[in-house]
Amino acid sequence: MKIYQEKRDFTRTSEPAGEIADGRGSRFVVQKHQARNLHYDFRLEMEGVLKSWAVPKGPPVEPGVRRLAVQVEDHPVDYIDFAGEIPEGQYGAGTVEIWDSGVYKLEEHTPDRLEFELKGKKLAGGYVLVRTGGKNWLLLKRKNK
Repeated sequence: MKIYQEKRDFTRTSEPAGEIADGRGSRFVVQKHQARNLHYDFRLEMEGVLKSWAVPKGPPVEPGVRRLAVQVEDHPVDYIDFAGEIPEGQYGAGTVEIWDSGVYKLEEHTPDRLEFELKGKKLAGGYVLVRTGGKNWLLLKRKNK
């Protein structure tokens, strides 16, 4: 989270600076982020922070669809409710809106794979994040069991 805080000037942005939470949460959020390029920020509440991935084409809603998800810095849990403008000159400048949110149930967690069940308004069912190398992951919706 230190990387997140170093990239921002909290006197110029309404983003929360945040602290590490107790680590017991199981919420998720997808934020539609119109920065230089439109993308979706997929965030899972884990280990007291929001583990975060930028998904350029948006999260898949159909089974079998794979989407590139680039892991970015952890964000404070307070960021789960953030929507608004990040001012010009700030990292991530642009408009952020909440596209979907809800809770999730973690089914598998290894350094290179996360399996979970999402319960959101738009995203529901089984999903998998698989590391393909470095910060690159694939996000895919599983077929119903």
